[in-house]
Order: sequence, then C-alpha cells, then structure tokens
Amino acid sequence: MSSDSPVQVSAHGFHPKPVLEYASSSALKGAGVGLFVSTLQNALGNHSKGAMGVFTRTGGTIGFFAVLSGSFAATEAIVRNTREQDDALNGAAGACVAGFLGGLRQKSLPLAFGGCAVLGGAMGIFDFSGNITGSTETKEERRARFFKKPPTVPFVDPEPSSA
Repeated sequence: MSSDSPVQVSAHGFHPKPVLEYASSSALKGAGVGLFVSTLQNALGNHSKGAMGVFTRTGGTIGFFAVLSGSFAATEAIVRNTREQDDALNGAAGACVAGFLGGLRQKSLPLAFGGCAVLGGAMGIFDFSGNITGSTETKEERRARFFKKPPTVPFVDPEPSSA
C-alpha cells in the first residue's frame, strides 16, 4: 500500500470512517437540535430572562445535545474502525455511551446503566433489522428499477429519394 494514500483500505474492502470529522459534524448537528429544544424550553417557560434565556437559562441543553451526539458518533466510528466491520454492534456501542451520558446528567449511576442498556439495545435492534430486510439490490439498482426508462426507438435511415 502506498504511503501517500489518505484513506487506508484493508484487504476485504473495509473503508475506515474518519472519527474526528464524523464526531464533529454530528456534534454540530446535535448542537443545532439542542438550540431548537432550548428555544422551545425558553418559550414555554415562565421567566423574566427574555430571549437570552435560550442561552442563560436553558443553554445547558445545547451543550448536552452536542456532547451526546458527538460521543455517539465518535464511539460508533471508533468501534467500527477497530473491528473493521460495519454492523449493528457499532451503533449499539455508540447508543450505549449516549445513554450512559444521559444517566450521568441526572446524577444517577443506575439510570446511566439503564440508559446504556435501553438505548444500546434499541439502536442495536434498529441497525440489525436494517440489515435483514431481505433485499440485496443496491441503491442504484432500485433507482433504475423505479424510474421509467425512455422508449428505445431504433434509428431508421431514411431512404434516399430518387428524382
């Protein structure tokens, strides 16, 4: 394998997922969801903080969602790259970490372990059921089958007119 290739590919076609890029992208998206939830919390609550209450009063929600989604994505990518397999266990491990962090936010170790078990199990089942749908066709094959194909009209050479 050449050393100037940025992505290493193993012998059986596994492509590693860039952990930092995937985790930071997911954390940014999670922060956006957290901002939305924080805005809803601020709008529905009785307080005198005004619009800045999104950041001052319920702003911890933004960071919590960012950490939750970033840790899920990082754990999923690390487990995937370490095992060199893309299966349901990767998502289950990431969801377990996210559930554990959710329990730690409530300052309860039993809730952390329960969150790990419930979210990890749910995500593992969700990922596993996506792999047993029975269809082996690729996205391109489904797309080609779904869209209409233009009719094929054979090209007919016009006969030369005799004058």
